[in-house]
Amino acid sequence: MVALSLVSPAMNSAMKLSTLVRTTVLVPVAAMGLTMGASLRASAEVYNPIPLPGGNEITDTLSEADIPTGFGGYARDYTVYLEAGDQVAIDLTSNEFDTLVTLLHANGTTVSENDDGPDGTTNSLLFARITESGVYTVRVRAYAGQGVGEFFLKVARLRPV
Repeated sequence: MVALSLVSPAMNSAMKLSTLVRTTVLVPVAAMGLTMGASLRASAEVYNPIPLPGGNEITDTLSEADIPTGFGGYARDYTVYLEAGDQVAIDLTSNEFDTLVTLLHANGTTVSENDDGPDGTTNSLLFARITESGVYTVRVRAYAGQGVGEFFLKVARLRPV
């Protein structure tokens, strides 16, 4: 048996107050069509960003097995530790699709995003100044969800001259 909590809004018309009504329902696991092992495996596979290797660069492939974006395309996420004060350049290139790179803060907010770099190609080049140390996510996508294929990603810390 699995306990599911169902929450539905209810309106108290006399007081004009919105409240929540919580109902707990016991459902046999077999009725849900899952075994406990299957449900645990499924939840572990939902989201698992890839740590960037030691040199902070990787050649990889964006495919239909990656994270669906909701725009018809897919995304592949990588994690990298960045320190406050770092100035970074994130370079994303592909000969197979129009790249789009996003840098996400540990709290999920977008730090910066770039579609086409300054060289006039459809490759991406993003510059950012890091204000808070932590694990950031670099998200690789195809522009407008159009395309999959091999790409090269590099995160470089810029140093003053």
